[in-house]
Amino acid sequence: MFSVDTYAPLDTPKPVADNIWIIDGPVIGFQNFGFSMPFPMRMTIVRLSGNRLFVHSPIRLTNQLKAAVDQLGTVTWLIASNTIHYAGVPDWQKAYPDALAFCAPGVIKRAKSVGISVRFDGELADSAEPDWADDIKQVLVRGGYLNEAVFFHSASETLILTDLIENFEPQKVKSPFWRFMLRLFGTMDPDGSAPRDMRATFIGHRGHVRKCVETMIGWNPKRVILAHGRWYDTNAVAELNRAFRWVLK
Repeated sequence: MFSVDTYAPLDTPKPVADNIWIIDGPVIGFQNFGFSMPFPMRMTIVRLSGNRLFVHSPIRLTNQLKAAVDQLGTVTWLIASNTIHYAGVPDWQKAYPDALAFCAPGVIKRAKSVGISVRFDGELADSAEPDWADDIKQVLVRGGYLNEAVFFHSASETLILTDLIENFEPQKVKSPFWRFMLRLFGTMDPDGSAPRDMRATFIGHRGHVRKCVETMIGWNPKRVILAHGRWYDTNAVAELNRAFRWVLK
């Protein structure tokens, strides 16, 4: 009923700029409001010095994807960037046992509550880990429901978000009802944003979120990668000001 087209080809690294790739995955069903809501998934890989790979929000790991990733470098860090993006980590840990896994605050508790067994080596904070601080800046957006670590790859001037902006393209959504719901949620392209229900959980944190958004804008990114929907390859600062007007006003 709620089918959404993917961003084919799947399981294939697509260059964004030097040393940074996106990889689009399948549609998954996210349970909300009593029904399964379809979300096309996207992960990001950044290659740092020494061919070390920073794997952001890993999706399912297929043989095809593993072979492609191994051509890029050595998987060194696995990043569960927010409270609801962690399910892909265990399979990547099995394939890359030497990789270190980091998660946003709240991930361990949530994973345990839904019966997912996953271990992490550290928790993401308000500043970047020393291992990647020279290349990637970081800010932690804290909320009542969602905690999300946001990353900025300085060399490529790329901001990497997960769920703080969702931007579904109407032509990819087959169900008229689902298109209506996405507009209602405020996550339909060209005016994608954080879902309205998610925004509500930031009510007691608006000052903090505003400061985080101002930090993102201050980095002056050229592009913004999103986990769901059309990402922004141009006009990044204008898109941030538009998408976060709910907290900047």
